[in-house]
Amino acid sequence: MAERTGPTLYTIPAHRAFADALVAGLLRRAGQDPLALARALILLPNNRAIRAVTDAFVRASGGGLVLPRMIALGDTGLGEAVGAALDPADDADPPLPAVPPYQRRMILARLVSEERRRGGHPIDAAEAVRLAGELAKTLDQLLVEEVAPTRLHEIELGPELTEHWQRALSTFDVVLQRWPGELARLGRIDAATRRAALLDRLVVRWRATPPAGLVCAAGVTDSAPSVARALRCVADLPGGMVVFADLDLHLPDEEWDALGPHPRNPDTGLTRRSIETHPQFHLKLLLERMGVGRAEVATWREGGGHDADTTRSRAIANALAPADFTGKWTRLGAEDRRLKGVTVAELATPAEEAQAIALALRGVLEEPGRTAALVTPDRALARRVAAHLGRWQILIDDSAGRPLSILPPGTLILALVEAAAQRFAPLALLALLKHPLVRSGDTRLAWLDGVRALDRALRGPRPAAGLDAVDAHLRAGTAKRWWPEAQALLTPIATVFERGAQPLGPLLAIVRETAAALCGDELWAGPAGRAAAQCLADLEIEADAGPPLVDPGELAQLLRTLLDEVAVRPLQGAHPRLAIYGLLEARLQTADLMVLGGLNEGMWPGRPAPDPWLAPRIRAELGLPGLERQVGTSAHDFAQALGAPRAIVTRARRDAKSPALASRLWLRLQALAGDRFERAEALEAWTRDLDDPRAHRPSDRPAPSPIAALRPRLISVTEVDRLKADPYAFYARRVLGLMPLDPVDADPSAAWRGTAVHDILEQWWKHDACAIDALRPRAEAMLRDERTHPMMRALWQPRLLEAIDWIAGTIAAQAIDGRVVASAEGKGEIAIAGVTLRGRYDRVDRLPGGELAIIDYKTGKPPSATAVRAGYSLQLGLLGLIAERGGFADVAGKAGAFEYWSLGKKRDAFGYVESPVDPEGKRDKIPTADFTATAAHNFTEVAGNWLTGSAAFTAKLVPEYAPYAEYDQLMRRDEWYGRE
Repeated sequence: MAERTGPTLYTIPAHRAFADALVAGLLRRAGQDPLALARALILLPNNRAIRAVTDAFVRASGGGLVLPRMIALGDTGLGEAVGAALDPADDADPPLPAVPPYQRRMILARLVSEERRRGGHPIDAAEAVRLAGELAKTLDQLLVEEVAPTRLHEIELGPELTEHWQRALSTFDVVLQRWPGELARLGRIDAATRRAALLDRLVVRWRATPPAGLVCAAGVTDSAPSVARALRCVADLPGGMVVFADLDLHLPDEEWDALGPHPRNPDTGLTRRSIETHPQFHLKLLLERMGVGRAEVATWREGGGHDADTTRSRAIANALAPADFTGKWTRLGAEDRRLKGVTVAELATPAEEAQAIALALRGVLEEPGRTAALVTPDRALARRVAAHLGRWQILIDDSAGRPLSILPPGTLILALVEAAAQRFAPLALLALLKHPLVRSGDTRLAWLDGVRALDRALRGPRPAAGLDAVDAHLRAGTAKRWWPEAQALLTPIATVFERGAQPLGPLLAIVRETAAALCGDELWAGPAGRAAAQCLADLEIEADAGPPLVDPGELAQLLRTLLDEVAVRPLQGAHPRLAIYGLLEARLQTADLMVLGGLNEGMWPGRPAPDPWLAPRIRAELGLPGLERQVGTSAHDFAQALGAPRAIVTRARRDAKSPALASRLWLRLQALAGDRFERAEALEAWTRDLDDPRAHRPSDRPAPSPIAALRPRLISVTEVDRLKADPYAFYARRVLGLMPLDPVDADPSAAWRGTAVHDILEQWWKHDACAIDALRPRAEAMLRDERTHPMMRALWQPRLLEAIDWIAGTIAAQAIDGRVVASAEGKGEIAIAGVTLRGRYDRVDRLPGGELAIIDYKTGKPPSATAVRAGYSLQLGLLGLIAERGGFADVAGKAGAFEYWSLGKKRDAFGYVESPVDPEGKRDKIPTADFTATAAHNFTEVAGNWLTGSAAFTAKLVPEYAPYAEYDQLMRRDEWYGRE
């Protein structure tokens, strides 16, 4: 065998299944020696790749096999460990341990907070923790790229750098200067620094004493200098080799050279911009840092058994060519643009896209032994697909995991902190108490009965803040009896949160203790529970290193930021032939069918996250990766996934909010393939047909007709209009007994304002006998009440007080003419037309001639004359009828006036009187003397139709006088309204 003269480098093209091809080649090199593999060492990018290669060994072995050692070097995730096999215990001078992630985050948050406060731009603790996370990422990039922080001082800041970037850079620089001192005090180093040190020590050791067995680095795409040095060392070992994933050996030299990185022009001092968005850029950078050329890389000979057509790689490379070279597409032959085995599906919505993907995955299971996987960066799409597969009882896991913040333990912790920070406002309190983890088990049903009673009691405008205020709000009933149990559990955290800003440790401790008291051990069970317990424990240990004081109101956002970053991955046990991968997890994976989902711009590739610390020009001058480099790595992931034997590329024409733009990757495939851009028409048709009801049969307009015994024989004057205009709404309310509920923590609506005004005026009558000087203090007392909504107190107070003063002044002026208040807030009833008519008046005055004036207060506009002429809004007439027939205990007599006293605005003043009648019938109004008779006739007709008669309670009989929508859903209004 000829002696090697250079590094051993290979690449496995995109159209081959990487893991299977790698294993096939390693088995061939091991030959007949069963222990050759046992002595081998394989360096892989991450733990998911280790699992993929392990599975490939199992598929290829056909029997027992001693697997080689496999080590995860880590890729873009810098916190991943190098591996114990590369950090020997007998090392005489091991590197210092890495600083724990939360300790690092808290210290950086404290430093950022201190520098912002010193600079006159203080920030809260939650924002400091968020910025500390972004600072840690930028610091890691400096460490990985081996850029000394002192380089910041060598950059000349031009006038184009805005004040924002100058302030951010100043804070960043000061923090970086203080950070080494913090590490020295702790006796720790950054994880990225430690990884680089371990790799460099490994290089030194292997160059001095090469390993006896095979060493293979496979699929590593991290272009960090330390990784590049390690890969070059592996490639130079006698038994070493480096195997790249989809390094394009056929890309024309002109295009390859255009990618960059380019040297600085000595004449202009400028550097030509690299094409970091290209899928080959990071691999070219890695080769350059290894000190090798593309010509030294050979194609891996072995195939993987799950390979696509050999033309697939050429078509993919042509589709992803740099923008300046896409003109060649018009000159390419059919073989260079063939995408045989690739189909595309364009759906209307994300829901349809998820349905189509689920159908495609489900179809693969009909083929024995076949496998399928969804690859997508869209976690919402992944969850939808998993839910759709559940309809066929197919369990599939998203290997990218889900954020802890959206899983039950995380949502419980956040709900608890939100409720305590809001002093147990109704919505936050009920969200907490209804959480599925609270009192799970045998006591759950009894607990929920109490929570439902509390829900009913808290509907309407919110009570005053605090647990004691909720207790005072509950007057009686089930909620009052159950509430002490919940109050006792929540009192400790309420007490701690009321102390205001304080160290983070005590806040986390009380959150943990209260959450455990509410949920028991169930809170910490399962992968999500264990992750939540570990997160809180680590954070509590390192809390003292962070900002010294944290306001309880900031704690929810602080925890949400951290919980969002904790990915909880499922345990094994889902379907063995189906999988869902994120882009990182999909690297080196293979399947018979790969579905590439979410091909919309901004999703795949994703929008680069801005760096809040370093301006793009400064990043470029420091030699840091451009923010758009992740676009290139996403394109490389796309190319690898597209190399499966069968691939389906999907997108939705709109997202949840608006129309969506097709991904640049989708558009490139479309432009390259042209007429050969094959649509998955059958899959699209199946998706549409699966839930298509075919014919639409709208519901009939409801018109129930109950028997006479079920028809009410008692009606209020305020219900007459509803019965006449929308009989079905009256039927639902009075026959079915379905009363609408106020929203929880309701905004102070017009109805609430009306209730408040009526309460003021009722108390004024009962306790002050309508003393003029006592009315305004009554209104001011209501406005000072803690239960009064702050916004209404601010916006409504001037209007209300002006209108209240107008009422007092008008009554005083009328008293001079002999008109006096006879009664207020009274009620009574009479028998008429075979039913009982009941009414409640706001106020009744005695006119100078002895007649009665029936008055109704309005916070808005009174009913129009048109409505009165049409036979609606006759409540005042019906109240006058009850008074004339002796139905009221406190007042009786002939009604001589009917008035609405509105607190609304008219002619630049608040408060005016409007009457629905006129003594002489002017302006098309009903004559005053005929009003009660007209109301009686109208009521008799209504009662005869629906109360004592047999008329059906037809929905929305007169829609223009039925504006309320409480029962529209019950009557299925949208299914029939306007179609008759």
